[in-house]
Amino acid sequence: MTSELKAHADTLRALHHADEMLVLPNVWDAASAGIVVEAGFPAVATASAAVSAMLGFPDGEGAPWQEMFAAAGRIARTVPVPVTVDAEAGYGLEPRELVDRLLEVGAVGCNLEDSDHRAGGLVDAGANAERLAAVRAAADDAGVPIVINARVDTFVASSGVPPQERVAEAVRRGRLYLEAGADCVYPIGVGDEQDVAALVAQIPGPVNGNTRPDGLDLARLRELGVARVSYGPRFYFGALDTFRSAVRELLD
Repeated sequence: MTSELKAHADTLRALHHADEMLVLPNVWDAASAGIVVEAGFPAVATASAAVSAMLGFPDGEGAPWQEMFAAAGRIARTVPVPVTVDAEAGYGLEPRELVDRLLEVGAVGCNLEDSDHRAGGLVDAGANAERLAAVRAAADDAGVPIVINARVDTFVASSGVPPQERVAEAVRRGRLYLEAGADCVYPIGVGDEQDVAALVAQIPGPVNGNTRPDGLDLARLRELGVARVSYGPRFYFGALDTFRSAVRELLD
C-alpha cells in the first residue's frame, strides 16, 4: 500500500512540473470523481466547500474532519489516479496525525490554507511555514512524499491585507512556504492578469491559479506560466443549479 501511495505522490508532483498545465476540476463525491477520471484527467482534487455543503455543513472547517476525510476516502477508493484533498487549514490536527489520516484514506496530496478560521484573518506566516515543514517531515517519515499545495489567502477579503499589499505579501508567504517544503503555492482569489503574472514571476515554484467566467481562461493562464488550475466548488454549485431548474420545471 505504501509503495502504491508513493507512486501516486510521485506522479502528482511530476504533474506540477510537466509541459502541460495541470487542470483539476474539483469533485465532491465518488460519482463526480468518476466523471473526471472518465474524461481523462490525470488526478482528482476535492473541494472543501463542495464536500462540506454536500455533508450539510458550512465551509471554513464547519464540518467535522472525520466526515471530510471519510468522504475523501470514498473518492480515493473508486479512482485509479492520485487524489489530493482540500484539507482547509488542517482542522487543528498535529502534522503527523494529518499525514496519517490522509494516507489512511488513500490521498497523496493536500491543500493547506493560511486563514485562521477561529480568530479570523491570516495566521502568522512564519508559524505557518513551520507547520508546513512539520507536515513535510511527517510525510517523509511515513515514506510517502505527500504533495502540499500551500494556499495563500492574502487576496481573500477577510484576510485584512490592504489591496495594494496583497501581491507582495503573497510572494513573501509563498517563498516561505516553498522553503518549508510546499510543492505549489495557491494565491486564491487573484483575478487581475498583472497580479497573476507578478506572482508567477516572483514565486520560485509552481503556482496554482483559477479561471474566471468573465476574465482569465485556461489558455491565458497557461501563457502566464501558471502550473496548476483548480475550480473549487464551481462545478458542484453548477450541478445544483441544473437540478434546481429541472425540479422547478416539474411544477410548471
